[in-house]
Amino acid sequence: MKSRIAISVVFVLMAAAAFAADAAAPTQSDAQKSFAKIKSLAGTWEGSVTTVPKMEGMGDDTRMQVSLRVTSRGNALVHEMKGAGDGDDPTKYDHPVTMFYLDNDRLLLTHYCDAGNRPRMAARTSADGKTVEFDFLDVAGSTQFGHMEHAVFTIIDDNHHTEDWTYLMPGDKPMHGHMDLQRVK
Repeated sequence: MKSRIAISVVFVLMAAAAFAADAAAPTQSDAQKSFAKIKSLAGTWEGSVTTVPKMEGMGDDTRMQVSLRVTSRGNALVHEMKGAGDGDDPTKYDHPVTMFYLDNDRLLLTHYCDAGNRPRMAARTSADGKTVEFDFLDVAGSTQFGHMEHAVFTIIDDNHHTEDWTYLMPGDKPMHGHMDLQRVK
């Protein structure tokens, strides 16, 4: 009889512990899920860029390289883009940098643009979780030469994603850049 009571007590305690663990497990917000999805892109990527309208020096056969690196103990993601094969001299080549980070219940990005400004955008995620879209919040610095206005990251699979960036040129004329990127192995 004592062994049955002991076994019953053990089962009750195990069930209580399991329930407490479930109750203590925090649920991820949409921003946290989106940030985890974006961080899964860490690595080096290459692919082609197309622009609408066509821009001199960018076209269907322009190759781009994008590197993404998780930093700050997982609290930020650094995104850097440049022409494939371009050197690292910032006086000769454009190497815009974008930082992704959580701000309370929002996923934000700050784009450090070669136009000399820093637009911020806030994320929203598609229902299937494969697309993270960033909408303009504000910009620091001069917009004399334009600024980034919108960005969309679409994850096709572990080794393929696309990035769509909309740049608002002077006179509020949008220029859309589409990058189709493959992970470099």
